Amino acid sequence: MCIMSNDTRHSAHRREDSRPDLDLLFAVAEGQAGYFTTAQAKRAGYSRGLVAHHAKSGTFVRVRAGVYRLLRFPGSAREDLYIAWLEAGPRAVVSHDSALELYGLSDLLPAETHLTLPRTSSRRRSGIRMHTTALDGGDVTVREGLPFTTVARSIADVARTGGSGELIEQAVHEALARGLVSEDELRDQALKRGGRAKREILAALATRGVL
Repeated sequence: MCIMSNDTRHSAHRREDSRPDLDLLFAVAEGQAGYFTTAQAKRAGYSRGLVAHHAKSGTFVRVRAGVYRLLRFPGSAREDLYIAWLEAGPRAVVSHDSALELYGLSDLLPAETHLTLPRTSSRRRSGIRMHTTALDGGDVTVREGLPFTTVARSIADVARTGGSGELIEQAVHEALARGLVSEDELRDQALKRGGRAKREILAALATRGVL
């Protein structure tokens, strides 16, 4: 009987892991509206050369350097957000002005995609505004694989970083009218964030006569 050594078994395991696994790649991309990075493809056994081959043959659609979409998934109207999030890494969360626009609570189109990360990124990226702060689990929601801050947290973040009082009031009133958030959720965020966020949110709530 032939007994494989640990090194032999690990070598065989690495060879097996290096084989392209479309099911694994599909599972990853499916949770991200069909998008994936070259790093994620590599973990599924696809080398850069093989990814390029599939992009040329049409199986993969190259949307930006290092970011692709499986052809069977339709393109998203929020492709810019998926790209920015994938480039920044899985711990990034769409936030601030970008999250408000995503909720339809702001008429202003942000010039940059706003993302929040738990630590400073050493790599600056064009068109992306990085915010460094901790997010509680209750501050984040996910839709179509894209993580972004909740309505209450998004409003508080925009207020804290200098959003106009008019913008905050509009966002608060519309979010409440559409049932996207409760008064208690807004008040809790105001008290947590403090400072300008507290002043602007409480002022907006006061104009609805809820305090």
